Amino acid sequence: MGFNELKWLFPIAITLHNLEEAIWLPAWSNNAGKWHHPVTPIAFRFAVTVLTVLAFMVTIWSATGGPESVGTYLLTGYALGMLLNVVLPHLVATIALRSYMPGLVTAILLNLPVTVLLLISAFSEGFVSFPTFAYYGVFVCFGLVGSIPLLFIMGEKLMGLSLCIKDRIR
Repeated sequence: MGFNELKWLFPIAITLHNLEEAIWLPAWSNNAGKWHHPVTPIAFRFAVTVLTVLAFMVTIWSATGGPESVGTYLLTGYALGMLLNVVLPHLVATIALRSYMPGLVTAILLNLPVTVLLLISAFSEGFVSFPTFAYYGVFVCFGLVGSIPLLFIMGEKLMGLSLCIKDRIR
């Protein structure tokens, strides 16, 4: 299976991983200490929905852009971010807390093999080259990590707005 086929497995793996987290991570976060600030289900689910849609968007962008396109570099940067996410926080938090961090199973069974194979095929088939990938990889990884608190805030604000609208309708 080559890069063009593997790239479509990426957003599917991300969707299943984010679904596992969306179900169990908000409750887990209440007892996670320094590993994760408590997050409400609505804020977390909003954030992972946006990140899931983003995974599909960069995959489509890569499919239409081809080798060495911005879309392909964003996709492989996102794949790098999700590969790193397997270890930190999922694996490390599970070991440190001696308690399962939601998302670990899908991170190991789906994200790990899909992202490794995707990145290997991207390089071996000439879809990305190292110097450019390094820049995009760092940018995308920091962008993803930095977006999460902002997405949580946006999720809370949208929840507050929807409650306000509900109250006015009544």
